[in-house]
Amino acid sequence: NGMAGEERKGGEGLKRRMGIFFLIVLSLFAFFYGWLIFLAASGSRFYLFWFFLSVSFLFLEELIRHGIWRRFPLLRGTCLLGIFTGLLFLLVSWSLIGTEFFSRGEEKLDYLVVLGAQVRPSGPAAVLRLRLDRAFAYLSENPETLCIVSGGKGQNEPCSEAEAMRDYLLRRGISAERILLEDQSKNTRENIANSARLLNPERDRVGILSSDFHVYRGKAIAKKAGYREVFAVSARSNRLYLLNNMLRESLALVKDKIAGNL
Repeated sequence: NGMAGEERKGGEGLKRRMGIFFLIVLSLFAFFYGWLIFLAASGSRFYLFWFFLSVSFLFLEELIRHGIWRRFPLLRGTCLLGIFTGLLFLLVSWSLIGTEFFSRGEEKLDYLVVLGAQVRPSGPAAVLRLRLDRAFAYLSENPETLCIVSGGKGQNEPCSEAEAMRDYLLRRGISAERILLEDQSKNTRENIANSARLLNPERDRVGILSSDFHVYRGKAIAKKAGYREVFAVSARSNRLYLLNNMLRESLALVKDKIAGNL
């Protein structure tokens, strides 16, 4: 019995040390990934979430280190329920986002609505350039399709996103007659609503072009806004920031659902 008890304590001690080590690794990962997102200077403060997550992992590590995790089953159960609920939420939301992640759209659409993203003094940021490169490829393959570039001017942007997008496409060789500007919107819902004034959402076949992690929400908002024939056109995104973008997009789905946009 004594030996069995010692073995059991040894096993529990090993699990405890492994749990502490695992949480420290997660905390360090969250901190440095948040710092990476901060350095990207995307204009969003979502990097703060990763710092919060880093502190949360350290908090759990301290609970385990000082034995509080074992002594308070209600606290342990609450934490585990929260973790399980969060993981289930990510599984569902990422599955929905994944349904349009690689969508290529349809040929010969009447309009292609390109959703804006950050513009820097040097021009469109990397995420927007990827969207515009995809738009250029589609417009080159479908010469009858008109393009609506959609995005207003943010406080830290030198011009409206629509202007920068138009200029980029003009430099690539898309004719000015095919490009319509929507330069007043501040978010995805406004992108969709304002672009609807430049086309007939009940009749026209419309492609919503955005980054792979974002295009599901863009299409869903368009359907809710009354676009009858709407298709997702996915643009590749930087895989280094994909985890951050997917997590942020999951929360944006909840926000838009509560606001009635989906």
